[in-house]
Amino acid sequence: MAVAETQLYSKVLNKVKNRSTCALLESLLSMGFPAHIAQKALAATGHKTADEASKWLHSHCNDPSLDDPIPQEYALYLCPTGPLHDKLQEFWKESKNQCARNKAHEIFPHITLCDFFTCEDRKVEFLHEALKKVGDRFFNLFPPAISLSLHSSVSYLGFFMNDAHANVIKEFAVAFATEASILAGTLSWFVTESQISLQGPVIIILFLDCRVKPCTKQLHLTLAHKFYPHHQKTLEQLAKSINPGQSCLWTAALYSRDMRFVNYQILQALFQYKPQNIDELMLNTGDLIYVDRSQQSDVSDGWVIGTSHRTGCRGFLPENYTEKANESDTWVKHREYTFTPASGLLPKNENEPRRKLNGEVHIPVMTKSVTQTLAFQTVALRRGLLVMRHGERVDHVFGKSWIQQCLTADGKYHRADLNFPASLPKRRDGIKHFEYDPPLSCCGVFQSRLVGEALLEKQEAVSRVYCSPALRCIQTAQHVLEGLKLEQKIKIRVEPGLFEWTKWEANKIIPSFMALTELTEATYNIDPSYRCTFPLSSLVPSESYEEYVSRCSAVIKQILSDCTSIILIVGHGSSLDSFTRPVLGLPARDSNDFASLVRKIPSLGMCFCEELKEENRWQMINPPVKTLTHGSNAAFNWRNGILDS
Repeated sequence: MAVAETQLYSKVLNKVKNRSTCALLESLLSMGFPAHIAQKALAATGHKTADEASKWLHSHCNDPSLDDPIPQEYALYLCPTGPLHDKLQEFWKESKNQCARNKAHEIFPHITLCDFFTCEDRKVEFLHEALKKVGDRFFNLFPPAISLSLHSSVSYLGFFMNDAHANVIKEFAVAFATEASILAGTLSWFVTESQISLQGPVIIILFLDCRVKPCTKQLHLTLAHKFYPHHQKTLEQLAKSINPGQSCLWTAALYSRDMRFVNYQILQALFQYKPQNIDELMLNTGDLIYVDRSQQSDVSDGWVIGTSHRTGCRGFLPENYTEKANESDTWVKHREYTFTPASGLLPKNENEPRRKLNGEVHIPVMTKSVTQTLAFQTVALRRGLLVMRHGERVDHVFGKSWIQQCLTADGKYHRADLNFPASLPKRRDGIKHFEYDPPLSCCGVFQSRLVGEALLEKQEAVSRVYCSPALRCIQTAQHVLEGLKLEQKIKIRVEPGLFEWTKWEANKIIPSFMALTELTEATYNIDPSYRCTFPLSSLVPSESYEEYVSRCSAVIKQILSDCTSIILIVGHGSSLDSFTRPVLGLPARDSNDFASLVRKIPSLGMCFCEELKEENRWQMINPPVKTLTHGSNAAFNWRNGILDS
C-alpha cells in the first residue's frame, strides 16, 4: 500500500479506535480483568459504573460461559413516561387480574423502533453514541404529542400511530440504524483501481457485521396479545379508560438481552435456597432463572434445571421456590434519549420547521402557560428517591411498658396520656403484639401529616410509596399521603425487605406484623396486588450485617426499576443509609460506623437522591423540605409544684 493510502487508512482506523476508549474499561483493566471479559461485564450491565461491572464479574466467577465470545442482542424501543405510562401500567395490572396473563405482559409498554440485533461487546459504546447523535438531530422534528388510535381484534389490542407522526419516527429509526451500523460495524477497506485519478486511488471504507434493522411494520403500542377471544370485550372496556392523548414524554431506550436464552421461560426466586447437593443451584430471593421447558423431561417432579441470570451457573432448583417472571425482567437498559415537547408546542399553523428571518433561525415565543406546563412536567418526570424514617413511636416516649400503662383490669385499651393514640387498630393476635410492633404517638401522626403538607407545598410529585411492614411506618406513610392529598390516589406498597436490621430487634425474633387484610380493615390504603421483592418469611432473625446489606441492595434495585418519577420509601433510621448507598454506588459502611450514624437520625429524618440521566448516575442532594425539629417534653402533673406552693 502506498504511503498516502496507509496514512488515510490509519487516520480512519485511529478515529474509530479513539472513540472506543472507555474510562470504565480502563478502570476494570486496572483491577486486573482481561479486556474481553471486562467488555463483556460492561455490556451485561449497561455500561453504567465500573463498580457494577466489577460486581457482575465477581458474581460470574464460576460462570462456565464467561470466556464465550457470544455478544448481547440489542433493540431500540420508544417508551412512554409520565401519566400515560402510569395509566398503561394500571391497564397491565387490571388486565392481568381480570383476564389472566397474555403475551403483552412479558414486556413493558413500548413501540418497537429497531428489531433485536447483535453488537460486539467492545463496540457497545458506539450504539450509545449513535443514539445521542441521532437524537440531537431529530430533537426539533419529533412530534410534540403522538396521535394514537385504539385497534382491536380477536387476538390483538393496541394503539396504532398516526401516519404523519409515524413517518417522522420511522425516519429517526432508520437514521439510528444507519448510524449504529456505521459506528459499531467492522472497519474494512479496498482500493478501486478503475477510479484512479491524479490524486491517486480512491479508498472505499465499509462498516460490516452490526446490521441494525429498523421496524418496517406499522408503528403500534401493544396492550394485549394472544389472549382468549372471550376476554376481548373486557380488555376493550379496560382500554377505554386510557386517554392516549394524556401528558407524556417519549423516550428512545436501548435495551440488551442474552441471546442464548431468548426462548427460555424466566422464573424468579421467592425464597432463598441453599444447595443440598453439588448439582443444585444456589438461590437468593429475587434471583432470575432461565429455564428451557424442553429439557425438563428427565427431571424429578417439583424440580427444574435452570441457569442463574445473576451468576451464570446451571443446576437443579425446587420449582415451588419460584414464580413466573416477565421476559423483560432480565433485560438491561443501556441508554435513553428523551424528546421534550418544547420544540413542538406551537400553534397548528406554525408547527413546521423553523423559518429563517434575515438569515437567523426564528424561534417562536412560548406563552407563560406553556412554559409553566413544561416546568411542571419536568418536575413531575424527574427520577428521585426520598427515604424517610417513621414518625415518633409511642414506646420511645413512654418506654417499653407503655402497653401496661394503657390496659384496664379487663384487658381493654384506654388512653393514659394525650400523646397515646386515641385508639389502636384491631389485630387478631391480640393487643400485646403491639409491644414489638408499636404505633405512632399522636405527635408522630401530627409530624407525619405536617411533612406531607410541606411536600405538597413544594409540589413534589410522589408517584409510588413503598413501606416497611412495621405499623409505625405504615401509619407514617398514610399520614404523609394525607398531607399530600394523595391518600385516595396512591396505595401503600408494603415491602418486608424494607424492615429494620433484625439484629436490633430486642426480642430476637421477627415481630408479628399486622396482616394486609387487617391493615385494610383499619382504613390504611394498602395495595393488595403488590408482589413484594422480599417475602416476610425470608426475614431472618438476628441476621448478620452482610445479610442485611445484601437484602437492602437487592430490594432497592428492584424498587428503582419501577421508578418513573419520585418514589417515597418510609422505613427506619437505618434506611437512610442502607437504601441510598447502593443507589449512589458506594460500598457499605463498617457496621460500627453504621450503628453510630443511625443513632443520630431523628423521627422523620429524610434524605433525597436524584438521578443525573446524562451522567447515568445518582447523587444525593438537599431534601425538598426542611428538617422537623422538636424538643423533649417531660410528663407534667399540676399537683406537683403548683398545689404544693
